[in-house]
Amino acid sequence: MKQNIIIGLDIGTSSIKMLAATPLEDGTGLEILGFVEEPSFGVRRGVVVNLEEATKAVVVAKNRLESVISKKISEAFISIGGSHLFLATSRGVVAVSRADGQISQEDVDRVLQAAQALSLESNKEILDVIPKEFVVDGVTGIKEVVGMRGVRLESEVLAVCGFTPYIKNLTSVVLASGIEIPNMIPTSLAAAAAVLTPHQKELGVAVLDIGAGTTGLAVFQEGDLLHTAIFPIGSENITNDIAIGLRTEHDAAEQIKKEYGTCMPSRGRKTEKVEMEGAEPVTFTQHFLSHIIEARTKEILQQAQKEIKKVTKHGDLPAGVVLCGGGAKLPKIVDLAKKELKLPVKIGTPHNVVTAQDDTALMTVLGLVIQGTGDYEGGDGIPGIGFTGFLKKVFGVFIP
Repeated sequence: MKQNIIIGLDIGTSSIKMLAATPLEDGTGLEILGFVEEPSFGVRRGVVVNLEEATKAVVVAKNRLESVISKKISEAFISIGGSHLFLATSRGVVAVSRADGQISQEDVDRVLQAAQALSLESNKEILDVIPKEFVVDGVTGIKEVVGMRGVRLESEVLAVCGFTPYIKNLTSVVLASGIEIPNMIPTSLAAAAAVLTPHQKELGVAVLDIGAGTTGLAVFQEGDLLHTAIFPIGSENITNDIAIGLRTEHDAAEQIKKEYGTCMPSRGRKTEKVEMEGAEPVTFTQHFLSHIIEARTKEILQQAQKEIKKVTKHGDLPAGVVLCGGGAKLPKIVDLAKKELKLPVKIGTPHNVVTAQDDTALMTVLGLVIQGTGDYEGGDGIPGIGFTGFLKKVFGVFIP
């Protein structure tokens, strides 16, 4: 039997991650075949700003992964980030087409298409619609309508929208690297696919994906996506704060953050001295360092809390908040998050993935291949962006 290899490509602010996986024959999950990570260039706060530099970086990652798995890569499921992404609610209404009133998949497609009749600025695009519920002859709260009978079919959807120039930049980079795109998935939704269980999404849960340049939030209740947001702030801001506070170079600040950083001040005032080749030694107290990190991490958490309270009653999420992304590696971040969010908090770990590293920075790229499995097999997954239709709108090309 031919091995079905699925590729995930996460183009982030600080690094590009590519991962290859294949579904297990018994259908219980995925096996990781290879993973590479390369420095990212031409990307700022989750969006591509220099096409040439970003393309070169993606090609390097692609070539490395092809060497690891000994196969050519022709397509990949990719993440899309940046604070330009936003959600809008919309409704669509159609008459059931069949004479006997039985609702078909064609009726569902038509009502979802009707829901895309949103008025947006000329430089904004509707990328896809995610159904929240269907209404049949006034009866609300229906999730599956195919096979039901009725006269009038309505849909309430969340429309995933974004800034067209940024999306064109991202797609141009990937296509120029010789990679086709079957699907694009917002970073926070990809991470959610890797770390959340159906039970958590039913109870009510949020994923907070702390990347280098941005932080993504996705909130789920009753099994459905309720809200998503991306903030233009991430762990790179913490590094910059350390560089300013300790009056040192960026690379030294990053090393200090990784080796000595913690999100909550310690009681002691132990003094550390860090020496780096080619740079002046840096002397600081752990207490002062943790204050710098705590302040910026609090800002991220407070942004998330505001968004959660917008869409839930008093911020109630019984399954709490799941942290992932490189920023979730900071020591004591769970303790600080519990204090600030006043919710249960845990570090996200992947589900149903064999030989996966428990690295919070890999959850987005893992989620891409998990979503890719659902797309290929017609299974359920986190809704992604219907990229074929999107290419027709943005690039005006013919795709069969």
